[in-house]
Amino acid sequence: MKDSEQRNPVDQHPRPDFPQQEQQHPGWTGPMDPPPDHGEESYEGSGQLTDRKAVLTGGDSGIGRAVAIAFAREGADVLFTHLPEEAGEARETARLVEEAGRKAVAVPCDIREEEQCRRLVERAVEEFGRIDILVNNAAYQMSQPDGISAITTEQFDRVMRTNLYGMFWLSKMSLEHMPAGGSIINTTSVQAYQPSPHLLDYAMTKGAIVTFTQGLAQMVAEDGIRVNAVAPGPVWTPLIPATMPDTSEFGKQSPMGRPAQPAEMAPAYVFLASQRASFITADIVNATGGTPLP
Repeated sequence: MKDSEQRNPVDQHPRPDFPQQEQQHPGWTGPMDPPPDHGEESYEGSGQLTDRKAVLTGGDSGIGRAVAIAFAREGADVLFTHLPEEAGEARETARLVEEAGRKAVAVPCDIREEEQCRRLVERAVEEFGRIDILVNNAAYQMSQPDGISAITTEQFDRVMRTNLYGMFWLSKMSLEHMPAGGSIINTTSVQAYQPSPHLLDYAMTKGAIVTFTQGLAQMVAEDGIRVNAVAPGPVWTPLIPATMPDTSEFGKQSPMGRPAQPAEMAPAYVFLASQRASFITADIVNATGGTPLP
């Protein structure tokens, strides 16, 4: 079905209960049941991002792949990151971007390392000459049902460096190459407002992303750069079977009774990146399936 078709969102995509499934981190799309929908068959572009140059972290699967597909079909070239072990996933994202007639550049990159972030920005400038859109999407989480005592310093450090340090460095470095009209879009979460105890460290980073977004937006507004964020609720991505002990009822708690598919997140990123959102900055687009947020 195409995005333009009107449907009941409650039963538009699969609803739990799902088969119980587990994967090693970072997780892969292929084994997931039901398979995630990234908009491969449904997303229809309308030229909203013609000739824009986008940098996207975590573009190999999940929300990142859906955003890459949507950006390409809207006319943007896309450079995206992936972990080395996700090279196969990245090739599929690159294929879908190129199928839309746009340039795809897949870069193995661990955004926990400042030097790797610097090289990523340099690569984007080499490939594109500028950065019009930066999407800070890559994230790490690991459920710890046993509480704070089970969160090791190693895990805490990985969550902080992936979710916050990488976003900080890439935003700082990309702004030097971003013209007026550019856009930074960060991925926060419903966890920023309604933290799940088993995701304590992850949730606190998502709260920090909200604050960073709103503060940076005010700092760069006079330069013509907009900074916003998207706050998804539960989304069916490889991160779920790779980090959650129970996948069978994932998303069932949302008022719609199901998790989102990655394809349902992508239009929010397109809108925030587009000129249609020219007076929108320091805002958070909540895409939670009905969970009320402040």
